[in-house]
Amino acid sequence: MKLTVFGATGGIGRELVRHALVAGHEVTAVVRDPARLAVTGDRLEVVRSGLSGSEELRPAVRGRDAVLSGLGARSRRDAGVATRLTRTVLGAMEAEGVRRLLVVSAAPVGPAPAHDGPLDRAVRRLVSAVLKDVYADLRGMEAELARSGTDWTSVRPPRLQDKPLTGHYRTVVGGFPPRGRFIGRADVAHAMLAMIDAGETLKQGVGVAY
Repeated sequence: MKLTVFGATGGIGRELVRHALVAGHEVTAVVRDPARLAVTGDRLEVVRSGLSGSEELRPAVRGRDAVLSGLGARSRRDAGVATRLTRTVLGAMEAEGVRRLLVVSAAPVGPAPAHDGPLDRAVRRLVSAVLKDVYADLRGMEAELARSGTDWTSVRPPRLQDKPLTGHYRTVVGGFPPRGRFIGRADVAHAMLAMIDAGETLKQGVGVAY
């Protein structure tokens, strides 16, 4: 497949590029600073962009089978960036007739697991309070997806870890795995790539965790 990855220098974005290349896909990585992208490959094209407008991004998504985004706030100070940049990406995709989009969101944006215990519920409330601006931004991003004409999927991981790919994780369409507290960035990327052709994930939030 021909894929475009936004946020390719972020933790999940780098893993998306790396694993997509290993799987034999052609990848266009859109980055602000190409020097920060350590991944290389014969099927990799690196496009420098400040994501300032949809017209600027149209060549990067033209003719692609799917677009994957790791865009999002890295701290509370960046809250708002996910909604704004996703809106820009959506504009470029819709102008080029590209329909498939997968983005990274977060577990607290979706419904709480019905069978979580008191500790999990308490931690969830605490994290949601501390990062309320970031999660408000992600909810805004998901609202943009819902208003769009794309075949979107919002992937909602819990706390992220830097660890090697395991390939062993749980996914729940429209919900979240019970007691799913952690997941590695490499496994989030693996799950996103596996969902590209998964029809049951279209226009859905998908919880993913160990």
